[in-house]
Amino acid sequence: MEAEVGDWLVVKGPIVDRCERRGLITEVRSADGTPPFVVRWLDTGHEAMVFPGPDALVVTAAEQRSADEQARERMSQTQATIRGS
Repeated sequence: MEAEVGDWLVVKGPIVDRCERRGLITEVRSADGTPPFVVRWLDTGHEAMVFPGPDALVVTAAEQRSADEQARERMSQTQATIRGS
């Protein structure tokens, strides 16, 4: 796993009723981009040094923007369907 400052660390929910967690990578401590990373978690604003486990992945800022846009589009379509019913 390699990252750059500005990438996002996404940790998948370990159980069904727990959602994924996302954090902005603000610092990469190694020259080759491998962990540990300093991450600012979106849900709490807390910064922490993280050694990601197997349930985590790194996505670029562009990949995250694309995923967020797709999610917004799905939500808009769902809301339109509900309003049309």
